[in-house]
Amino acid sequence: MWSDIRKALVVTRREVKDQFRDWRIIAPIIILTVFFPGLMNFTAQQAVGFVAKYGAPIIADRLIPFLLMVVGFFPISVSLVIALESFVGEKERRSIEPLLSSPLTDVQLYLGKLMAVIFPPLLASFLGISVYLVGVFRQVGWVPDATLLFQVVALAAVQSLVMVSGAVVISSQTTSVRAANLLASFIIIPMALLLVGESMIMFWARYQVLWWAIIGQVIIAWLLIRTGIAHFNREELLGRELDTLNLRWAWSVFKEAFLGESGSALHWWRLNVWSVVRDLKWSILLVLIISIGAVLVGSTQAEIFTLPTEVLDWDNLDEGLVTGVENIGPIHFFSVGGMGMILFHNLRAVLIDSLLGIFSFGVLGIIALILPFGIIGYFIAITGQIGLSPWSFLLGFILPHGIVEIPAIIIAGALIVRMGLTLVTPQENHTIGEAWIRTLADWARLICFLVLPLLVVAAFLEVFITPRAALAMFGG
Repeated sequence: MWSDIRKALVVTRREVKDQFRDWRIIAPIIILTVFFPGLMNFTAQQAVGFVAKYGAPIIADRLIPFLLMVVGFFPISVSLVIALESFVGEKERRSIEPLLSSPLTDVQLYLGKLMAVIFPPLLASFLGISVYLVGVFRQVGWVPDATLLFQVVALAAVQSLVMVSGAVVISSQTTSVRAANLLASFIIIPMALLLVGESMIMFWARYQVLWWAIIGQVIIAWLLIRTGIAHFNREELLGRELDTLNLRWAWSVFKEAFLGESGSALHWWRLNVWSVVRDLKWSILLVLIISIGAVLVGSTQAEIFTLPTEVLDWDNLDEGLVTGVENIGPIHFFSVGGMGMILFHNLRAVLIDSLLGIFSFGVLGIIALILPFGIIGYFIAITGQIGLSPWSFLLGFILPHGIVEIPAIIIAGALIVRMGLTLVTPQENHTIGEAWIRTLADWARLICFLVLPLLVVAAFLEVFITPRAALAMFGG
């Protein structure tokens, strides 16, 4: 690894020298480094003076750290433009052939480009933070806490790494700068939303939450770098002249992968459904561990968000409540309509979580999918607080239908993980597009022939069996 980095630095030095010779790159960096921190210093001074008139210094105390984060973020926005040009830009200028013909490996070449496009903007970001801190200290005497300063610097670094790694992946997989710029919206929009979320954290002064933002972005950056290295191929980069949308080819690949090997119904199910489940054993284990962790985290929240005991008053429950249970909320228990509503809700959740997983290497999909486990852990702890047996709660409210629904959720989560891992795993015999289509076909096959039947059974049990089991446990 160190040998690869040392050789990659050869490309990095070449790229950085070329960047510093181009005034169109240096000028925006200098302006954002010098002018923007000065503007933020002026804004902080005016804000402090304004809120002091109305006795609200807390607003200024929250605004100054927020402006520090903004000052660190804006210079690294330049890195997105530079990174999008890294491969496809040189290809259009026909200057990439000598570089690709060098004795460097694909990994060394990719890492060299990656480090080259991150170095100047990140240096500008740190300089901008320094200029802002000096100015705000001289004007209002504000000095950041050491932990907060480290968090802001770390955020600037990881945000730059996420943007650069994503942009370099796009640059290495597209055939024109125009296409790369259009695809950059998949980087800009999530980063803008992330910046809004971090801004809310800064204004609420929940600085400990920033550690999770840093850790999460480190993971995403590593996945993006892994994706770029796994699918970078210099021969394909030189040989690919135009990207075309071939829906007929995509459908044929999907159909072939979805149908799988032929045979009798039972034989087909064992070869094309159950064999995929066996291949998912490590993903299933991962999702199971995360789900258990969600239950434990949810149980810890019961002491923070407590419920009054009268909310869960079981003393008046009896079998006569069955008629009242039939129309709790929008769900009609003991009816086919209620079963269809629960089935639709569960299937919709699986589909939405899978869609979220596609755009986040499976991370957001898994987080959304395991939220119900956190809620289960919360109510398990609540029942213990009011003197009831948590095991009775599980046997009455969760296990009658959960014994079928939980395996379906775990398998769906494993499929989401597999779709995310496909993007970061090298595919020797398939292109990245073909590999992902085949993985999508496996997802669709298991959803149709395993997860959906389990959810149908779970919906039946939840509507017709679980209410009676709950009344049997707590109504006596």
